[in-house]
This record gives sequence, C-alpha cells and structure tokens, in this order.
Amino acid sequence: MSEAKEITKRSQSNLAFAFISLPKQKRQDITTFYAFCRQVDDAADDPDVALAERRHWLQGWRRWLRQAEPGEPGFASELRHLIEKYRIDYQLFEEILLGVEMDLEPVRFRDFEALHRYCYRVASAVGLVSIEIFGYRNPQCKEYAQRLGVALQLTNIIRDVNKDLQNGGRIYLPLNELAMFGYSEQALRNLTYNDSFVRLMQFQAERAHAFFREAKRLLPDEDRRSMVAAEGMGAIYFALLQRMESDRFRLFEKPYRLNRIEKAMTMLGAIVANSLR
Repeated sequence: MSEAKEITKRSQSNLAFAFISLPKQKRQDITTFYAFCRQVDDAADDPDVALAERRHWLQGWRRWLRQAEPGEPGFASELRHLIEKYRIDYQLFEEILLGVEMDLEPVRFRDFEALHRYCYRVASAVGLVSIEIFGYRNPQCKEYAQRLGVALQLTNIIRDVNKDLQNGGRIYLPLNELAMFGYSEQALRNLTYNDSFVRLMQFQAERAHAFFREAKRLLPDEDRRSMVAAEGMGAIYFALLQRMESDRFRLFEKPYRLNRIEKAMTMLGAIVANSLR
C-alpha cells in the first residue's frame, strides 16, 4: 500500500470516506492530495514535536511541492505530478500551509471575518484543489467549492469544541460572539453547559446552514455528476450538524460522529439525488 493511501486509510475521515464514489484514477489522485492535507495538519497539531521543528517541516513542503529533495516525504513526487497533471495553482497549496501555520500559535479569532479567513485557507482552498481533480466545466464551481469548504469547516469547529480546548486551549468560536451571548472564555474553559452555550452553538450552526444552502445554490447543473464526492462530503457533514442540533450540542459530554453504515447510506442518498437531478 502506498504511503498516501495508508495515511488516508488511517485517518478514517469523512472526507476520505466520500472518495469511494470516484473513478479509480481520480480516487488515487485525490488520495495523494488528501495525504498532503492530513500530514501538514497533523504536523501543526503535534505537541510532541518542538514548535521550531514543526515550522521547519512545513516550510520544507514549500520546496517539495516544486522540486525533489533527499529526505522528502515518500509521496511528494506523486503530488508534484498531480499539480502538473491538473495544472493546479501553487497559491492554493500556499493558502493551505498558511492555514495550518495559524494553528501553531494560540488560537483565538476576534470575529467571524478573521475566522472566515482561516476557514478559506484550511477548507475552501482544499475544495478548490479537489474540484480540479474531480473535473468541472462551469467556473461557478469554484464559488461552490469555497462555500462548501466553509460549511464543512464550521461543522468541524462545532463538533470539536471540546477536543480543541484540550489541544492547547484552542478556541475557534469568534470571541465577539461569545460576548454577544453572555458566554465567557472562562465558561468555555470550564466546560460550562447552559442556555447561553446552546444559543451560541445554535448561532454557529445556523451560519453553517447558510453556507450549505449557498453551496447548493451555486452548484452548476452540468457539474453535479463530477461533484458527487463533494456532495457526498457535504451530505455527511450536514447529517452530523443536524445530529448535534437535535441533541442540543452536548459537546462536552460525548463525541459526535456517523458510523460507517450511516455514512454509506448518506453517501448513497447523495449519489441518487445527484443522478435524479
């Protein structure tokens, strides 16, 4: 098994699960790209590695994306081939690296404008690379990918509130919105579950819903078939968002996820819906 495939399989990610709907070659190509995303994200998050070493390794990817070097990751040459094959803009990879580098510092976002910039880098840019691999005809697909990326990332942020707190006290909720709902940073650090917290999280969920709706509106009819994997991802994350909402965001008590059967059924529903359209 290739290194990229092993990294993707090990991640058990919702994104990786959606790749099963793709033709073999595109599935291999998106797996290589996903392995890059997974590896740089994990590197930024690893508390057992010194901060300077993490920065140095992420900086190395800026070179490995363009040229071969001794000691580079095993799938770097596959990724370079991928960039050339699909003529992918290097700036999108730069945005992804800038995004994961934002996680190296204590994470706080003053308002949604600042958070949106982060979401663009770590999610929308990923989507923009992905659609080059999926293939599309209408340039509006880029707008679709950007909105869907933000929707997915906002769902992740809601799901991982507790996990992120445990990982260096990270807070991805806009601080001005905590204040708006009368819920303090200290309350969050104390894992305080009350009506203020539920209202705050419902506000985040409604924003995610808005981005899901906008993505759906922007998906061109002629590209629905090629975007089936993206739509599958969206359907899985949307179902996860609904589950958290219906349970009133008991994020401090338990993790939220869909099991493999639920993911498969959701993915199948997305494929059928796309085919009918």
